[in-house]
Amino acid sequence: MLNHFETLCNLCASSGDESEVRNYILSVLRERKDVTWEIDPLGSLLVQKQGKKRAPHKLMISAHMDEVGMIVTHVNSDSTYCLEAVGGVDASVALGRQVLVGEEHLHGVIGTKPVHLLSADEKKKLPKWDELVLDMGILPEAERRTAAREGTYVYFAPNFTRMGKSRVCSKAIDDRAGCAMLLHLLEQEAPYDFTAAFLVQEEIGLRGAKAAAYTVNPEFALVLEATTAADIAGAEGDAKVCSLGEGPVISFMDRGAIYDKELYRLAFSICEKNKIPCQTKSRIAGGNDSGAIHASRGGVRTLAISLPCRYLHSPSCLADLKDLDACTALLPLLIKSIMEEVSSI
Repeated sequence: MLNHFETLCNLCASSGDESEVRNYILSVLRERKDVTWEIDPLGSLLVQKQGKKRAPHKLMISAHMDEVGMIVTHVNSDSTYCLEAVGGVDASVALGRQVLVGEEHLHGVIGTKPVHLLSADEKKKLPKWDELVLDMGILPEAERRTAAREGTYVYFAPNFTRMGKSRVCSKAIDDRAGCAMLLHLLEQEAPYDFTAAFLVQEEIGLRGAKAAAYTVNPEFALVLEATTAADIAGAEGDAKVCSLGEGPVISFMDRGAIYDKELYRLAFSICEKNKIPCQTKSRIAGGNDSGAIHASRGGVRTLAISLPCRYLHSPSCLADLKDLDACTALLPLLIKSIMEEVSSI
């Protein structure tokens, strides 16, 4: 699974532009005889996995393919470009970063007014997007617009790096971790049928999830995600939210959903019985595709299982592979228990 994880993190696929990730997943699944798939009008990839037995409950397991990034909004006369964020990425984490531009992945850097020209007040403030520019070097006037027109995507440069014994740093861990877990699950033999949904446009409003959940119409949903860990200097107690190295994060509530209580208790019970480390979020914060999925049609019993990740929505997300392994160990056990132990309401 680690090879999938690294490859997926190094792909470039911001919201509305997920084809690189979708094509990679299809390249892995194409030779399998136990899956069929369709691509919905928004671009989400819906995969039907055939298990040994027909499922007593319709289960959808999802992960979103898109990452935060940037988009060109204006071509300036000085060979730079105005930018806006795609998703919840702060301008301060983009400044000075190397980026790839457009389908050809041309090189650029995110710049701003030189420090020696900043006023005293400006030096005290974090930059805003309207103060940043994309700089691709000095391009001849005739090449400015062909290099990057309005609407051209700009991605943080791929940078997957191993750190120490088990930790990794990369852009796009949110949510290529979920994609890697779901792809790994599809490569294994399944006891029951389920639908795997690789979703689009999570970072700009859960749009792919809303459409896909309506199409699939599941009874149960598991959402595979990455979530903010703040276990760093200066954060004490509940301010840490969750911690690296302490296993999957099983949420009871966030800003978009209150999770199914029976599934929440079931996940913790499975982890305890099988000596899988796990944790919950100590603050009501953030959200994910569960916000759209759980309220689809007549309602869907939903649970999120997340990889703890520091510096989320930045070019340098930090995660622990031990947590990824723990998530992977929990998933098949939870699926089996949902099919065999949980009753419909």
